[in-house]
Amino acid sequence: MRRSKALKLRDNRRLKRKRRVRGRISGTPEMPRVTIYKSNKYIIVQAIDDIAGNTLAFLNTAHLEEKLPSNIEGAKKAAAIFAEKLKAANIEKVAFDRNGYKYHGVVAAFADSLRENGIKL
Repeated sequence: MRRSKALKLRDNRRLKRKRRVRGRISGTPEMPRVTIYKSNKYIIVQAIDDIAGNTLAFLNTAHLEEKLPSNIEGAKKAAAIFAEKLKAANIEKVAFDRNGYKYHGVVAAFADSLRENGIKL
């Protein structure tokens, strides 16, 4: 299947933003980097310790008992579940990596819900 020039251009712009943002932030065991990936169906989130190269917490909405959609409401519920996982791992403060996505919609809803559930960004 061939992709249109517009899709290639959109993806290249996101990857440029991703590299620029990723060059500025890094995760530590005390303050891991939380990165989000969103597709049309699912949201995938990880808390990463970049020094050791370990994933400290992980959430994929496809693997939940109640499958959550990749929209604002699904992002809010996913953030509440992920906040519980972070608290179980004794993580209270994180560096948020929006992974090249613009900070609105699903990404902003996820970040705001993390804050509401007691995680400092």
